[in-house]
Amino acid sequence: MANERLRVALLEHGTTVDALAEAVGVDAKTVERWITQGRVPYRKHRFAVAKLLGLEEAYLWPGALTSQQTAAVSESEIVTVYPHRWAVPKDAWGRLFSAAEREIGVLVYSGIFIAQDTGIMRLFAEKAEAGVRVRILLGDPSCTEVARRGADGGLEEGMAAQSRMALLLYRSLGQRDGVEIRLHDTILYNSIYRGDDQLLVNTHVYGRFAADAPVMHLRKVTGGDMVSTYVDSFEAVWNRATPAES
Repeated sequence: MANERLRVALLEHGTTVDALAEAVGVDAKTVERWITQGRVPYRKHRFAVAKLLGLEEAYLWPGALTSQQTAAVSESEIVTVYPHRWAVPKDAWGRLFSAAEREIGVLVYSGIFIAQDTGIMRLFAEKAEAGVRVRILLGDPSCTEVARRGADGGLEEGMAAQSRMALLLYRSLGQRDGVEIRLHDTILYNSIYRGDDQLLVNTHVYGRFAADAPVMHLRKVTGGDMVSTYVDSFEAVWNRATPAES
């Protein structure tokens, strides 16, 4: 069966069969067989093609990776794990966002420590001006889930107050081109901080402040699916959230 995904990907990328063959070090007839006969390349070639086309290996060749291989590759996406958010070095947050060239994303209930950091707020503004898409998702202060998270974490009504304060602190930033702020009423099991293909994921633990919970630093690796899982979660929340009033 022909691999139409690979065929379309080449067309959209503007890459010819000959150019792809040269780039990955195979004969052009081999690439033709990948497309017309649905042949599955060796793993090193799948990796090279996926990287060149900017797509997931699993998208171009569904089922090519075994569950063991996927698990092994996904494990390599874990850069490090911090036992607490307060243990994350301050410059790690700056590096995450400053390295972004396409996308910055924040998914939180309040993330007040980010909103109060004037350096990061200035960085968001500079990135937006440079053409980076900046998206901020804050918990709707009036929603049930924000109140519940406040109760679960021992903040009670303090969580809603923090969400309101964060929204106020983000107001001027939200008036800039390239910055979008939305409110959500979703149950969050993690807070997500994104800079392109890198994430800092702050888990939520019942009865503990978010600052006391672990944080995973993840970096996307072709063939892995941990980063994709969290990015998809971010997009799902974004799509059902409502724009914040400026």
